[in-house]
Amino acid sequence: METSAMASLSASNHVARVLSVANHVADVDASSRIENSWRRCLISHKLDPARQGPPQTLTEAEIRHVAEPMEETIRLLTPELDDLARVLRDAGYCVNLADANATMLFSRLPGEADARMFMDWKIYTGSNFAETFEGTNGLGTCLAERKPILVHRDEHFRAQWHMFSCAVAPLFDQAGRLAGAVNITSCREDLERAAHQLALAVTMEATRRMEGAIFREHFRNAWIATVPGDGGSGLLAYDDDRRIVGACRAARALLGLTDGLIASGIDLSRYIKLDHARGVDELVELRRADGRALGQSHVVPPLRARSSALRRDVPVDRFDALHRLAGGDPDLVKSVQRLRSIGEHNLPVLLHGETGVGKDVFARAIHAASNRARNNYVALNCAAMPESLIDAELFGYEAGAFTGARRDGSKGLIAQADGGTLFLDEIGDMPIALQTRLLRVLENREVWPLGALKPVPVDIRLISATHRDLGRMAEQGAFRADLYFRLRGMEVRLPALRERADRDDIIRQIAREEAPNCRLSAEAWAMLSAYPYPGNMRQLRHVLRLAGCTAEDGIIMDADLDLPPFGGKAVETDLEAAERATIIAALRKHGGRVTEAARALKLSRATLYRKIKQLKIETGQ
Repeated sequence: METSAMASLSASNHVARVLSVANHVADVDASSRIENSWRRCLISHKLDPARQGPPQTLTEAEIRHVAEPMEETIRLLTPELDDLARVLRDAGYCVNLADANATMLFSRLPGEADARMFMDWKIYTGSNFAETFEGTNGLGTCLAERKPILVHRDEHFRAQWHMFSCAVAPLFDQAGRLAGAVNITSCREDLERAAHQLALAVTMEATRRMEGAIFREHFRNAWIATVPGDGGSGLLAYDDDRRIVGACRAARALLGLTDGLIASGIDLSRYIKLDHARGVDELVELRRADGRALGQSHVVPPLRARSSALRRDVPVDRFDALHRLAGGDPDLVKSVQRLRSIGEHNLPVLLHGETGVGKDVFARAIHAASNRARNNYVALNCAAMPESLIDAELFGYEAGAFTGARRDGSKGLIAQADGGTLFLDEIGDMPIALQTRLLRVLENREVWPLGALKPVPVDIRLISATHRDLGRMAEQGAFRADLYFRLRGMEVRLPALRERADRDDIIRQIAREEAPNCRLSAEAWAMLSAYPYPGNMRQLRHVLRLAGCTAEDGIIMDADLDLPPFGGKAVETDLEAAERATIIAALRKHGGRVTEAARALKLSRATLYRKIKQLKIETGQ
């Protein structure tokens, strides 16, 4: 009763504070942006800060309809969003991608109890946080103002959102139009505003890379040059006649370009001068039309030019990417030599390694080295996809197969990979029922979409990846033994970063890639060289990326390195892996209901909750 009364008093005080904005007497600590947003909510949107209740949430059928225009964008950005979620997960952040109307279309929840908080408050895929309905909040206010923003706890308009802090960056498409926003939200009370500001900087940098990915994909058949500027570089696309065909938002601001000028096919030389001739990536000196130096530009040729240059200049070894990934590590070098010996045989490959070692990157390199390189490479993370959606995603479905299905059905990932490579990451988390269906696909070389009357023949090469001991799981019945031996045509162990013989070389290379304009101090190098990297390559990249953003005068100091203390084991024991798999299977069988799962496992509910927390099992997805 006392806690409830205090919460009610706090909410009343907040409502009084928000209402005082109308009379310009509120004391808002953050900035005038929060005050201006509160005023919009009161005067323009006619909202009540005391209103209780969840946000507007779409049904599954409505989500599919709203998400359809952004399907390709979501697929393109998913790897970067997943990386962002992994970096911020331990700080209790969820990661969302929303459309321009503030509807969340992609969600990655944090682990443990934090995930349950987001589920209870309906902060996930399908929820809408437009400022016109929810009042001041990170996502809605960012989209209303088209600027990055941090809305910290009681800066929210509605009192009920006070336990959350939201850091959001707007996402712009290849033409500089607002496409949506990348939102991170935390419910952790122990994080100060400064910590959230740092998380916002990481999110803004990730969003900038996403915008670059959108631009490069859209203009993949044009020449693309980076244009350096004080506020960061922009991207400019032009054709073989050097007519500008596209410019990102930053490049438009740097050069004064408009839609009309671009549509008119204006000549590149009106703005900048650069010299390049080869059909390969290169660095060139960039100058303004009046001859003033702009700096170095990275020029990427169109896909066709890159292909013809490769055919003309060289016999390129298609295994080059794999050899680069192997570096100077003797065990990886041997594995690449074995992959070469397989030749064009359609042998399935199982990649085994800790989280973050780069299994997806290695799988893409295997695909690029194969005779299937010209066809699709399709990836699915079995751990990141809710069990209820894996079936439809993997096998596809016919029109009308279930409520909410698209009118023209959906082509599953297996069929999309026909003639190419299908990569199944975290295969150890695939439900047993789906393992049976996958085994049938591998044996019969055909797939049955949901609701289909006949199978669809498929020709795929399968690459799987896991951090678990599938052999032990198969012995204990947690993974199908016949599928395990089907997947394990050749097993490649990817060593943890701390185990690699060439670790120092890797650290130097990733530092050049993630912080190209910085150098490492002796103290920073000592820390990087000694750290065990439980998060492996992924952790190293994010640490150096963040350090590159925060370093002063281009020098990364030890204080710029976000390397949390780590003294435990980096790898799960076999017993922990088996126990984790058993608990996950029980939770899935009982629809995530912990009480029923505990009864089936003959454990007390308190014991099961403790094990869920200890083994970092997600119960909110």
